[in-house]
Amino acid sequence: MIKMAAPIANSWKSFARHKHYLLSRLKNVNSGFYPRLASSESSERGFLSLLNQRGVLQDILPESGQLSLSQLLHSGAQTVYCGFDPTADSLHIGNLLPVIALMHFRNAGHNVVAVIGEATAQIGDPCGKTVERDRLSVGAVKENARAVRNCLQRLFIHHELCFSSEPQKLGSVTVLNNTSWYRGWSAVSFLSEVGRHFRMGALLSGHGVQSRLKSAEGLNLTEFTYQLLQAYDFYHLHQHQDCRIQAGGADQLGNIASGQEFVHKMTGQDVYGLTVPLVASIAGDKLGKTAGNALWLDRERTSPFELFQHFLRQPDSCVERYLRLFTFLSLEEVGHVIEEQKQDPGKRSAQRRLAEEVTRLVHGEDGVESARRCTDALYHGSLEALQEMSDVELQELFREVPVCELVLEPGITVLDVCRKAGAVPDGPRGSRMVKEGAVWLNHCRVACPEQLLRQDSHILTNGLTLLKVGKRNFYMLKWLTS
Repeated sequence: MIKMAAPIANSWKSFARHKHYLLSRLKNVNSGFYPRLASSESSERGFLSLLNQRGVLQDILPESGQLSLSQLLHSGAQTVYCGFDPTADSLHIGNLLPVIALMHFRNAGHNVVAVIGEATAQIGDPCGKTVERDRLSVGAVKENARAVRNCLQRLFIHHELCFSSEPQKLGSVTVLNNTSWYRGWSAVSFLSEVGRHFRMGALLSGHGVQSRLKSAEGLNLTEFTYQLLQAYDFYHLHQHQDCRIQAGGADQLGNIASGQEFVHKMTGQDVYGLTVPLVASIAGDKLGKTAGNALWLDRERTSPFELFQHFLRQPDSCVERYLRLFTFLSLEEVGHVIEEQKQDPGKRSAQRRLAEEVTRLVHGEDGVESARRCTDALYHGSLEALQEMSDVELQELFREVPVCELVLEPGITVLDVCRKAGAVPDGPRGSRMVKEGAVWLNHCRVACPEQLLRQDSHILTNGLTLLKVGKRNFYMLKWLTS
């Protein structure tokens, strides 16, 4: 399943070495590892080449099946699946690229299946972890699965509404939960019917397993069996959904290889695996909830404004790659956006386009408008935007900002308000801060501590006042009727 965990320095440094090991292993079972598609093959390989040019495609399994996979995709609508373990109550930005990969398949008329790994989440994928994942209760996993399902459905709806001019030509979307096909299994029957088809040498060769075996904590039996369940997921979908392609993050290469081998061994049919790159921060760290740098795709955890600002702040060195990865702009249009950026880098037009496109996909058109209002209100001094903001937007924008409820009493001064909000210290220093111009009300500087507060000029029509002290200290004042 797709999980973007915290970056493990030693693990990721050794990842390339394990790729070569996987290569020799996979070739022995009529499989292989293919790092990149050559762009010169675009005329022959079409859709796969397009994914490669965008940077969405990283690995293909098996190496010997590149041409046959391309022919399969051109022969008619195929079914592609990707899994998402509900280890939290929301997907995050690290999960978005695998979802976008599924959407590209939909755009090409193929059917996609998103599998919520409620069963596998209770096992815990050891990939990318030096210690065992925190165990979640069955109830917590079930609640997470419900939230992740809603998140996936929103993403596919936004894709269809905002990015498809001919939705009738899109492939179908199916969201499944893998608990539905494990309910009838006992541990004994699963090991007897499924486990006997796996070889220890192959299971031990996986990068995630090797990293954990070398760690201080080691690897427990439950975690070790994770790859068996993910492999069986692929087999089940092959049997019941005619699924012949599995997609996943690059850290899932070993698990995908196990599934591809298992299905081929059980059915004799050629099936395929694709991986997409892992999303890294500017510093090069993989984004994920464990690293503490996750951008969530649920509005209650990361607002449209916060998501928008993240992409708006991307450096010029990243923006072209991110436009190819995270948007559905044509490559030609990406080129035009970058050329416009080069003409006037200070406008950050490429970053703004990137931020709008990603926010639109995650939160819809309303989310983009919300992000714009919040940006104008906070950074462009727009009183109109501030007054138009809904209560939800205000809470999102100022979720870390102290909210102070006050009563507008006769004779209340600017200094009184600042002290009641805890924005300035008591005594002469607070008064001096106001006189020195450090205090702003609704983006207007006030320099007189004894100035009386007036409802028509200091309180917005929505009954709020935005107080700023210095450059970064904000306070939201909510006025109550006396």
